[in-house]
Amino acid sequence: MALSLPDQTITSQPALPSESNDSEPNNAQRTTNNELAAHVLAGLTRQPRALSSMYFYDAVGSELFQQIMALPEYYPTRTEFGLLTRHRAAIAAALTSADGQPLHLLELGAGDGLKTKILLRELLAAGTDFTYAPVDISPTALEGLAASLRTELPALRVQPLVAEYTAALAGLRGQPGRKAVLFLGSNIGNFPPEARQQFLGALAAQLGPDDRLLFGFDLRKDPRQIRAAYDDGQGVTAAFNLNLLTRLNRELQADFDLAAWEHFADYDPQTGAMRSFLVSRRAQQVHIGALGRSFDVEAWEAIHTENSYKFSLPQIEQLAAAAGLRVLTAFEDEQQWFADVLLAPQP
Repeated sequence: MALSLPDQTITSQPALPSESNDSEPNNAQRTTNNELAAHVLAGLTRQPRALSSMYFYDAVGSELFQQIMALPEYYPTRTEFGLLTRHRAAIAAALTSADGQPLHLLELGAGDGLKTKILLRELLAAGTDFTYAPVDISPTALEGLAASLRTELPALRVQPLVAEYTAALAGLRGQPGRKAVLFLGSNIGNFPPEARQQFLGALAAQLGPDDRLLFGFDLRKDPRQIRAAYDDGQGVTAAFNLNLLTRLNRELQADFDLAAWEHFADYDPQTGAMRSFLVSRRAQQVHIGALGRSFDVEAWEAIHTENSYKFSLPQIEQLAAAAGLRVLTAFEDEQQWFADVLLAPQP
């Protein structure tokens, strides 16, 4: 039986509370604006300047990302969907303990759960004793996911968790039976190398020898194909990146002139780094009312907004080993563009 939202949603302190359409900000919005203001101050006073992609996802940004996933250039979503469909039985079996212990399936950044439902259906069909705990910083996203699960999979036990990843992982060790952590969609590629290694190490520290992880990795391929996925011909990705400035104008009383900025994306095949930037078309001064200060921006100066690293299978094995993990199986699509990799703690 699915748990209902919002009363039965387990809630810890979120990194990014939900937004309201009310004209007056509530306490959650003030907290969000304070966190956003602090982040923007740090990001615009450092050199080179940078802002986090986590702030892309206001209501408009989330809608734009849904459009991006449907673009012909954007291969990751449909490729992983096909991969999970093809390997669903093998993945479900690999996540399940051979001795029949209950399974606690925790998913980081669950979003709309579209791809995960492939595995959930397979586990239910196999009669697996499991609980699904989707984690997201957006209460709205979790409410939508829980509602769809109640309709589509009424037999599923669900424990939604509104939390940052670190808070979600802190309670993992106390769960009975086998724990399995899902981190799909190549979200691991958004971490820079040092933070990626720290995150994997912190995650591994919460796991016992019988626990499992299933991580999505976007694999290295034709550099032109990768770059096109982040700079589509219709300009949807550009609108997605520029919407960050619209959000700052609205929530921090900034005066970014969007016509004076452009989206730029580039891929480095040597490091596997796909990076997105907002580039100033001219010398300008931007005032941010919530900070009470202005920032001088040079012509063609860039603000780094996103990383999306691509990986090779040997690199994934090295990454896992450095975090105290080992690769059990790499499930790939037919074109070897993407891999969902099953990991376990080293013995």
